Amino acid sequence: MNSVDMSLTASTKHGVVDGLERALTRLIEIPAIVALVAEVGILFTGVMSRFVFNRPLTWADELASITFLWLAMFGAVLALSRGEHMRMTALVDRVSPRVRAVLECLALMAPALFLGILLHPAIDYANGQSFVETPALGLSDSLRAGAVPVGIGLMLATALLRMTRHASRDLAIALVLLATVALVLWGTAPALKALGNWNLIVFFALLLGAAVLAGVPIAFCFGLATIAYLLTVTTAPLEVVTSRIDEGVSSLVLLAIPLFILLGHLIVMTRMAEAMVGFLVSLVGHVRGGLSYVLLGAILLVSGISGAKTADMAAVAPVLFPDMKRRGIHDGELVSLLAASGAMAETIPPSIVLIIIGSVAGVSISALFTGGILPGLVLAAALAIVAKRRMVEPESVIRPRPSWGTIRAALITAIPALLLPVLIRTAVTEGVATATEVSTIGIAYAVIVGLLVYRRFDWRKLYPALVHTAALSGAILFIIGAATAMAWALTQSNFSHALAAMMTSVPGGKYGFLLISIAVFVLLGSILEGLPAMVLFGPLLFPAAKLLGVHEVHYAMVIILAMGIGLFAPPFGLGYYAACSIGQIDPNAGLARIWPYLGALVLGLLLVAFIPWLSIGFL
Repeated sequence: MNSVDMSLTASTKHGVVDGLERALTRLIEIPAIVALVAEVGILFTGVMSRFVFNRPLTWADELASITFLWLAMFGAVLALSRGEHMRMTALVDRVSPRVRAVLECLALMAPALFLGILLHPAIDYANGQSFVETPALGLSDSLRAGAVPVGIGLMLATALLRMTRHASRDLAIALVLLATVALVLWGTAPALKALGNWNLIVFFALLLGAAVLAGVPIAFCFGLATIAYLLTVTTAPLEVVTSRIDEGVSSLVLLAIPLFILLGHLIVMTRMAEAMVGFLVSLVGHVRGGLSYVLLGAILLVSGISGAKTADMAAVAPVLFPDMKRRGIHDGELVSLLAASGAMAETIPPSIVLIIIGSVAGVSISALFTGGILPGLVLAAALAIVAKRRMVEPESVIRPRPSWGTIRAALITAIPALLLPVLIRTAVTEGVATATEVSTIGIAYAVIVGLLVYRRFDWRKLYPALVHTAALSGAILFIIGAATAMAWALTQSNFSHALAAMMTSVPGGKYGFLLISIAVFVLLGSILEGLPAMVLFGPLLFPAAKLLGVHEVHYAMVIILAMGIGLFAPPFGLGYYAACSIGQIDPNAGLARIWPYLGALVLGLLLVAFIPWLSIGFL
């Protein structure tokens, strides 16, 4: 076969694969969007029925739970198809193209291995749930649990399809690497069992760390490490992994994640974020460095709406960065401040991290919403001090002070948008809606205001927004599910007791405990990303904090802010690279300039840690 024939054969092959991938993606997109829209409808109807008509719908939570698991699994498939599962690529991007090609194959083959091993146990688990009936609707629980094997099967098909795009030689090398690891674990199983709990270092430090550094998506790193541990040194059935994934994903509190992500898209589509930024610009945009204050203030405001930090940055940066660049501010300073502001706002309600930590650690979400505002303001003030010194602008670019008429007009335009975070927080604190349900009120409000007040609603962007919401939600929720399975394995090994004993034995009492917690969560936030770190270690450490007399809300604020600093700190923090992508700035531009901002965040965090009143003073 000559080179022309080979080229045509390869082109035909890629064409067939492209067609299959498009068909599979569209097959998943439609039910994912239907599930997402249905969730909004179910929860909003439940709120209206209970609060307005005083007739609670007893079946609403059950139907929402069934739909939610299908949404999570379809979203996880979309995330894999779109390459949006969270992974650390800082090291992958620095190796040679030849090595990178092998690692990209490994990043697909490792998930395929995990999914292939788990598919049969997932089917058995779903069949086992057929004997359970839901109390209100009387439906078999296999209708809900069936989402797990279906999602795993579709993800496996997606991974296999994507692997066909890679060179056979690279796939073979990746396969040899995985087979070698498996053979080593099999051959050393007796020795690993003899090590006792010290074997946890092999599975959950060495193996897990190597997979994360190699660029394997983090959720699948957790899953593979857990399965390797169970198969090598225990006799536990793999169905337990499926059941833990189901348990981790199915908490209705987590339903707030896709709904707040969707709300973040809506405030951009309806120009509500632009109106809020415009009002802040009219107030302080004319002073030297004023746009940096606008950025910080806008992130604080938008954080009270979208719940997701990437959505917050995406709503603010495109509006402000062009003008900030025209004022001569260095790109590195821009992306540094944007990344630092993302870390700053982690505790501003309704942050997704607050909702997750409330769910996994059993802390009142309403209390977390109340306690999270002041710590965020403390860190914002610290960043403002640094920005004032570093955001140097020439005298020639400073604008004249706007007239009171201009400020008043900007305020009138922004009032409908500014009312949204107030509406969300009031609805939760006054008991109108739960943290899960309140997002539907925000969605309804955003749609009405966008259509009737701002008269801006780009319908062409709605479908992509729904797809992106489903994919991002699936990526987040699958991480939580895999982390829940890994946390179960760690708990069964008594690791939690050893960790709590070690953390509580450090010198300095509760303040020593807080300091070591800060160090641990900065590291975990940088390496593992924030959400899995919270799911894995939050439930383990909150009892230790309570034992030392640290209030649960205070401890939540400390570890969330520490995790945020790690998440947005280069060179490993995924949040930093997300900020660079949103701002369309080379990551190298901020590597040398972000440290004063991170230093300000650390100082602010220490204030929050050593002054508990900042977190619990208004509870």
